[in-house]
Amino acid sequence: MSRVKEFDVDEACDAALTLFRRQGFEATSVSDLVTHLGVAKASLYATFGTKHDFYLTALKRYAERADARVLAELSQPGSGVAAVRRLFDGYVEEILGDETRMGCFVVNAAIELLPRDPEVARLVERSWDTLEVALTMALQRARTQGELPEGSDPAALARFLLTVLQGLRVLGKGTDAASRVHAAVSQALRLLIRE
Repeated sequence: MSRVKEFDVDEACDAALTLFRRQGFEATSVSDLVTHLGVAKASLYATFGTKHDFYLTALKRYAERADARVLAELSQPGSGVAAVRRLFDGYVEEILGDETRMGCFVVNAAIELLPRDPEVARLVERSWDTLEVALTMALQRARTQGELPEGSDPAALARFLLTVLQGLRVLGKGTDAASRVHAAVSQALRLLIRE
């Protein structure tokens, strides 16, 4: 007869996700996880493996949720440019609404652990690839709809916007986030206006 888990695995994973997102991998000890989750160390290891395994599980969960939101936003029917603008608006709202300045877990992981952690790098790159492909598809739709100049390169523009979006996440952790974020978004979105 198998033992019943003493805790809700999904709740524990979400709580760990928040802790890792706020403190990072290195600054979060197993003791921190045990205290924050209210779970015995043995149960934690039995369910999630090592601290690194648990970090990967939490990061994967965060990235999958974030990627699903991006895909839903950018694949809505209608104007491709409007979809990209909505995505940017959502990023700005999330960044400026984050009073704790925890930031994006994917960006935090990249800053802290890349390039030395190949497993984290794979998850981060997969998330960035998802965003870049979704942006490219929305921008291709915009070009087809006549919203972008005929000679524009949706893939190159998507890569640029990916870089801006990730940079916004970093800027959001600073003390003068609002003015910098708004200025960067305004400049980036000017590229989407048909000349």
